[in-house]
Amino acid sequence: MRRMTAAWRRYGLDELARQYSPSSRAPDMQYCLSEYAKRSESARRLLDVHEAVAYGPAPEQRFDYFPAERPGAPLHVFVHGGYWQELGRAESSFAAIGMVAAGAAFIALGYPLAPGYSLPAITAMVGEGIRWLCGHAPQLPGAPGRIHLSGHCAGAQLVAHALADTGAWQRSGIDPLAAVGSATLLGGVYDLEPLVGTYINEPLGLDGPTARACSPQHGPLVRMPPLLVGRGESETDEYARQHREFVARARSCGTDVTDLVVAGRHHFDLPLDLGRGATELGAGVLRLMGLRPETEG
Repeated sequence: MRRMTAAWRRYGLDELARQYSPSSRAPDMQYCLSEYAKRSESARRLLDVHEAVAYGPAPEQRFDYFPAERPGAPLHVFVHGGYWQELGRAESSFAAIGMVAAGAAFIALGYPLAPGYSLPAITAMVGEGIRWLCGHAPQLPGAPGRIHLSGHCAGAQLVAHALADTGAWQRSGIDPLAAVGSATLLGGVYDLEPLVGTYINEPLGLDGPTARACSPQHGPLVRMPPLLVGRGESETDEYARQHREFVARARSCGTDVTDLVVAGRHHFDLPLDLGRGATELGAGVLRLMGLRPETEG
């Protein structure tokens, strides 16, 4: 595995930083970020929502919950990106309207950010949140059913790490393969070692061993619930490599993986397809949740 994941070492630091700057391939990044916020605000205005529900003691351990119209509906939990240092649940409900319309409940999961918290602490807290939801979802208003996870960029790392944390699941008494119906990982960084020498690491403060410990690509070989691992066609070579290698690793553990590269999408506009059944990504996610995309009539 070391031979596969060392390809990034051929880059100089300047090129490595560019490879891990997804905005270099997304000229409309600011528009996409504004859409996250605008569509999330619309969801809170138009839908029934329970805001800032606590899943842990830290003030940032909160989620916004949008119930489905019927009990027992699948629950989609979205973990936002932002390189562990930006964005939050206020900008993370953009898929709620589409999910609720399709018959699902929806949660935007917030979490603490760097540099106020270390990456190991952030990773642990998100894992706590996912396990908390697996144990408490039936008690939420509307009594949602099985949980389906998604994460974008940093959120993909956080979801993947949580799913593979066998010790934490054992301590919780919850079987992740029974509790989690699927997970969708978008534009993820699954090996954090290449970030150590870049500007991205300045607020994170990672060293090599800590980066490896937080990397799903280097974690235990664990079979996960069915995965959809997606990226936009217009990503850097390093994002594409990380995608390929994580798909291969997950499949080597017997995980059922849908490998999706979406034409005409980049790192920032791809998540906007979540909950939109007329899109390739949106339809795939809804099918994993047992819901029929609108394109199927």
